[in-house]
Amino acid sequence: MLMMCAVTVSAKDDPLTVKVVYNGTTATVTIPDDIASYVTVSSGTSSHVVITSSTESEEFIYDLSGSSDDGEFCLNGKYKCEIDLSGLTLTNPTGPALNIQNGKRIAISSKKETTNTLTDGNNKDYNGCIHCTGHLEFKGKGVLNIVGNSKHAIYSEEYVEIKNLTLNITGAKKDGIHCKEYFLMESGNVTISNTGDDGIQCDLAGETSTGELADHEDEDTGNVYQLDGKLIIMGYGGEAIKADGTIEYRGGTHEFDTSTGISVANTSTPNGDAVVYDLSGRRVANPTRGIYIHNGKKVVIK
Repeated sequence: MLMMCAVTVSAKDDPLTVKVVYNGTTATVTIPDDIASYVTVSSGTSSHVVITSSTESEEFIYDLSGSSDDGEFCLNGKYKCEIDLSGLTLTNPTGPALNIQNGKRIAISSKKETTNTLTDGNNKDYNGCIHCTGHLEFKGKGVLNIVGNSKHAIYSEEYVEIKNLTLNITGAKKDGIHCKEYFLMESGNVTISNTGDDGIQCDLAGETSTGELADHEDEDTGNVYQLDGKLIIMGYGGEAIKADGTIEYRGGTHEFDTSTGISVANTSTPNGDAVVYDLSGRRVANPTRGIYIHNGKKVVIK
């Protein structure tokens, strides 16, 4: 089923994939017959696409491609889903490029051998070029470029995870990535540059930390984890990484000043020199595994 255009969906198409193709000031939305009763398009052929999903049991895929310098993708729903970026260049001069009003898990996949670019414009109602009220899991073997001209480049009201993706945040008025609960980089290549405030800021969503949980399910710590991959943060106005919890490097490589470019809440050091202290304020000559204070910042040695 095609909204607003007379195009037939062939039987070989994925029955759970909604396709959105941008072309300047218009967009074509194709919905398979199997799920047409659960997907509503209220934007017509406009390049500012607004879709509402009523499913509470099926994980739909939204495949976005094409180009528009005055468009957006707005998704309303209550069930987890995946957004595939398949060669998308999308600029919204008046708001987020991706506006995800869904409190569940949203997987954003930059498809292999594609380059995708998202840019937002000034607005007072949203917090990011990608604005999500749920939690974001970035993946894929393609490239995703993001510019946040209004506030943050990526904003999530819950956690952010990154796997395999090549992510380039080339500018943000505030933070490159701003999330709550926790930030986890499993693998991939992430470069964040030219941010007005922090490269990555991770807040504790509630008032009390859960502590780290197995598989991070339902975890709310304000922690930042790097397990593998390459993380580069440069040209930031605040801190490279700012966390309400701890910052842990368990693998991979990172390029930024870890002694002065990080900030962790509620920590202090007896002196401003470069020696290392344990959490009781005792000087440690040869730190091993554990949590320490260095230059007024909490660091974790694994």
